Amino acid sequence: MTTHADVIAALDTVRDPELDTSIVELEFVSEATVSGAGVARVRLRLPTFFCAPNFAFLMVADAYDAVSAVPGVTQTEIVLEDHFAAPTINEGVAARAGFVRTFDGEAVDELHELRAFFIRKAMLAGQDRVARPLLADGFTPDDLARATLGDVPPTDDRERLRERRRELGIPADDQAALLVDEHGAPITPDGVPLHLRRVRSTRVNIEANTGQCLSLLAARYPDMVKESR
Repeated sequence: MTTHADVIAALDTVRDPELDTSIVELEFVSEATVSGAGVARVRLRLPTFFCAPNFAFLMVADAYDAVSAVPGVTQTEIVLEDHFAAPTINEGVAARAGFVRTFDGEAVDELHELRAFFIRKAMLAGQDRVARPLLADGFTPDDLARATLGDVPPTDDRERLRERRRELGIPADDQAALLVDEHGAPITPDGVPLHLRRVRSTRVNIEANTGQCLSLLAARYPDMVKESR
């Protein structure tokens, strides 16, 4: 029988596209239940009433797909709450209408490129997370230019970087170059210093936005966010 834990595990695979963080970790999931008949119901909330509707749509649609794929789930209901476009998004996702049909007359493209744009940013930020420890261990810029993913110690950050590269179709095996641009082209030795500044700036920006969103969520739902935050 499908359990609450199964539904949460599925939702944990859904990320805020801009923050590259699970909606479960971000506490965007306010409620998740599953009945004995396999009917899964999930309620989502966001940090502000005016969070970008394209980001909101992606998270609701991804949550629908993830929960629907759980073995034993017979029906999925994902409800976004307290958002200015919630009725439109909830209806569109339930109808599997896609972003353009959901926002008929307002949207002109689906969100594939937007999703890819943020995965590329996450991939760049991931390079900073794995390259900085190597620099601290004595790697030079030339060393980094020659380094492969297999040269990086096995950590969660390395595996997360591999996953983002796979999502973009960029080589992610042990022999693949560690430092690449957003399209997968290896960084030359001369380009390493500038690339390191870029990936660090990207990581800092994502982490700053994450902190701001967490603060806004805690302020908006003070009685529902973990006290440890």
